[in-house]
Amino acid sequence: MKCIKWSLFTLLLAMSGCHTGEVTTPEETGAMPYGMWEFSFFSPKALPADVTYVGIIDDKKILYSFRTLDSVEDSYLTVGTWNNKVGRHAQFNKARHPPVAMLFCWDSIIDKRTYETRIIFSDSLREKMSTSTGLDRQGNKTWYNSLLFGLAPEGKVRVWLQDSGYGDNLPVEPKKMTTLSGDKLDGCKGITQHPNGYVYFGETPEFIKGKTYPYGDW
Repeated sequence: MKCIKWSLFTLLLAMSGCHTGEVTTPEETGAMPYGMWEFSFFSPKALPADVTYVGIIDDKKILYSFRTLDSVEDSYLTVGTWNNKVGRHAQFNKARHPPVAMLFCWDSIIDKRTYETRIIFSDSLREKMSTSTGLDRQGNKTWYNSLLFGLAPEGKVRVWLQDSGYGDNLPVEPKKMTTLSGDKLDGCKGITQHPNGYVYFGETPEFIKGKTYPYGDW
């Protein structure tokens, strides 16, 4: 967890409804029954994206600021529409308690645009993330211990809870979610991994040949 840029800090506070004096950053505040939860990002097949910054305020009023993030992988299962069987695991993207507010900056390479996504989560998210989903084959409890974010053309974002027992992902309906771009960018203005422009690479040129943007129904 690193220092957060002041404009992003105040924006996260405003989103979460916290006041400056209420936010704390202790490392030892307890954890979920399974330890830390994870979050991961993916994009549809051959429609790449990069996440450059994530800010989170959790329900214990702990502030997280992530600039070292796990890479955004595309999903061979996700072609033309979302698939609820995508699975991802994180090395760096971890926090102690369920999120109340989240802001992330990302580049849609396929769109050649920078986006700023702001999310307010519902109070019911903690209950879902704290309740076991069953037992695995070894008899260990399984949990919705990971949030999964899909990043699609036109700045479309979807959220799921991922089951550690490899069941289907559970769609999450945030209390509020907004994605900005262009001159509406605020906290993410000037934050990009592509300051010199975007270039299609890998499977993308062949995949989009003959298709009509946005290359699917998101």
